[in-house]
Amino acid sequence: MRNLRSVSEIGEKQITILRIDCDLPINKGRILDNSRLIKSVGTIRLLLEKGNKIMIIGHMGRPKPGQVVLGKPENYDIEYSLRPVYLELMSILEENGSSVESVFLEDILERGKIAEAIEVNQILFFENLRFWKDEEENNHEFLRYVMEIASCFVNDAFAVAHRENASITLWQKMETYYGLSFIEEVAKIDKALTDPERPLTVVLGGAKKDKLDYLEELANKADWVLVGGKLPLLLEPERIGTQAKVMVAKLTENKLDIDEESRKKFSEIISNSKTVIWAGAMGYYEDSENRRGTKEIAWAVANCQGYKIVAGGDTSSSIQELGLKDRIDLICSGGGVLLELMTKGRLPAWEEGEEQRR
Repeated sequence: MRNLRSVSEIGEKQITILRIDCDLPINKGRILDNSRLIKSVGTIRLLLEKGNKIMIIGHMGRPKPGQVVLGKPENYDIEYSLRPVYLELMSILEENGSSVESVFLEDILERGKIAEAIEVNQILFFENLRFWKDEEENNHEFLRYVMEIASCFVNDAFAVAHRENASITLWQKMETYYGLSFIEEVAKIDKALTDPERPLTVVLGGAKKDKLDYLEELANKADWVLVGGKLPLLLEPERIGTQAKVMVAKLTENKLDIDEESRKKFSEIISNSKTVIWAGAMGYYEDSENRRGTKEIAWAVANCQGYKIVAGGDTSSSIQELGLKDRIDLICSGGGVLLELMTKGRLPAWEEGEEQRR
C-alpha cells in the first residue's frame, strides 16, 4: 500500500487548493455524464465539514491556442469553459437542501478578485486551466497567488495523474494530501498489480495509438494481452512477433468491430482469468451497429469470477448501459492513467515515490 496522505488528515478552517477531474462530456452546455464529479463529492463534503475554504482547479478538453478575447484568459475558448461543470457541482452539493456559498472565477491571475471572493465564499471554482499555456508547460508560476494564500494542496483527480501539468505536480511546491476517490482507485489498482491472481488478462481497445506504446511492458506482466478496437489496424506486425501472449483481433468487413471468431476467443480467455483489466472499446461504440464486440466482452468480463478493473469512456459506458456496474471491482477514471501506473509503477502526481512534502 502506498503512503499517500489522506485528505482526512487535514486540519480545520484552512484554505485548500483542490484538484478535481473536470473533463466531462458536454453537449451544448448540457453535461452528459457527471460520474467524475460525483467521485470527488465525498472529499469536498469532508473539507466543508471541517470548515475549510476550497479553491477548485481543473481542466477540460484541448482549447485551441492563440484565441484572444478581451478580458478573458490567453487561450479562452467558450466551448471548453468550466462554468457548466461548476453549476453541475453546486447542484449536486445542494441536493439535500444544504447551502454552499460559491463563486466561479474566470481569471486565476486576478489577485484582487480572488482575495475578495475567498472572504465571503466557501468554494472558489476557477476557469479551465488549459486556457493558460503554463498549465501544460508544467510552470507553477501562474498558480503563484492561490499557492500563497492556501495552506495545502489536495489532489483528487486520478484520471489525469499521469499528466505532467502544473496542477498535478503541485505536490512539489506545497504540503500535499490526496482525495478519498484518488486513494481508493490507487489501492484497487495496486491490488491487481501486486501479486495478482493468475491468469492475468489485459484487454486493450479504443482508437488511441499511444496505447500500443505499453504493449511490450504489458505482455511482460500479463498472461494474456488481447488487442481490439481500432488498434489492430495501427499495430505493426513485427512488434508482436516474439510476444506469444498477445492476441490481436480480426475485424469485421467494415473494420469497425471485432469479428465473431475474435469475440469467442477473447471471451473464453477472459472467462478463465483470475484478474482482468480492460481499457478501450472493441469497436466503434458510438454507432449502435458496431457495438456487438464491446457488449460481448463486457458480459465476459462481468461473468468472470476474478478481480476486474474497467477503464475508458466507451468501455465504462457499456458496463453502465448493460447494468453490470455492480459486478466490476473498479471502474477506473481513465485508461491512460491506468496503463501508465501498470507499466511504470508511479505517476507524476507522486513522482518521488510515496514521499510528499510536509
